[in-house]
Amino acid sequence: MREVFKNKKVFLTGHTGFKGTWLTMVLNKMGAQVMGYSLKPNTMPAMYDVVEAEKYCQSVIGDIRDKALLEKSVLEFKPDFIFHLAAQPIVRTSYNIPVDTFEINTMGTINLLDVLRRLDKPCVAVMITTDKVYRNNETGQAYNEQDPFGGYDPYSASKAAAEIVIDSYRNSFFNPKDYDKHHKSIASTRAGNVIGGGDWAADRLVPDIVRALSVEKPVNIRNPKAVRPWQHVLEPLIGYLTLAAKIYQNPISFNEGFNFGPNPADVTTVGEMAKMGVDIWGKGRLEFPEQVNQPHEAGLLSLDITKAQTVLGWKPKMNARKALDMTLRWYKAYYQGDDMKIFTNNQIEEYLNN
Repeated sequence: MREVFKNKKVFLTGHTGFKGTWLTMVLNKMGAQVMGYSLKPNTMPAMYDVVEAEKYCQSVIGDIRDKALLEKSVLEFKPDFIFHLAAQPIVRTSYNIPVDTFEINTMGTINLLDVLRRLDKPCVAVMITTDKVYRNNETGQAYNEQDPFGGYDPYSASKAAAEIVIDSYRNSFFNPKDYDKHHKSIASTRAGNVIGGGDWAADRLVPDIVRALSVEKPVNIRNPKAVRPWQHVLEPLIGYLTLAAKIYQNPISFNEGFNFGPNPADVTTVGEMAKMGVDIWGKGRLEFPEQVNQPHEAGLLSLDITKAQTVLGWKPKMNARKALDMTLRWYKAYYQGDDMKIFTNNQIEEYLNN
């Protein structure tokens, strides 16, 4: 796979975010030339700054809603690959800024796809959405790629709408049957609840745990019984790259949606993950304050990854405990003052060589 990306131009939206920073560093390790397009990091600290990721890419600070700047950036760079990660990614935040959430997640996707129509060279685009695009009836079933889209909250709905947009543009403008005319390949991906070093976002379990334990405060757990598909961030990122590499080698195949989640045994409750986190950290305590008048969040969610396993040959390498251990080792190194650029690159190598 490294050979596919070596010396290739990769346009990455959302490169200053948690997942985007990790992907920037992975692509750099594979020898790709990366242009990132994103707003400035919105947390303090931010992984992008901590690992000095600006050294690994050509960075454009811009809004995915600014179609003129987006178009100028894409058309001048002339990418071989596009990975679209830019998003408003938090369910609870989407209740506070629903219009912005739809503009960023749905219209931002439309803007990028429409710009792609004007790119006059072959390009593989992988559009990243979320496991929350599926209509979640909370029956306990793992959702597969044939299940209907839905979305109770604005975040989930905005991402489900993005999936419909992706399918429409693929059928209307990037149809594999007409590849010789447009030379574009479009796929979408849905990952689980990713964890990993460098995430300081609000209202996410592991950042909440780390913020509390690092200053020896109790960890407040919001929804201990909620079930989520936990996975280390490198798992889906390598899935996205595997998919893109397969498409590059066979441009009219794999132009579809794929789930990249953990193994079924690692679909675990928030409470169990929190207890595991305290155990791995070595000390700390959990508190479960009563939740009153809180916005709706799904109680049960999991992904069926059979398609990615059988069609792409991709599979998760880590169980939930190993993923959490790798994550907390990153944060401990950070708080000990280690060189996180080196540490992060070492974790990437550790994963790739495992």
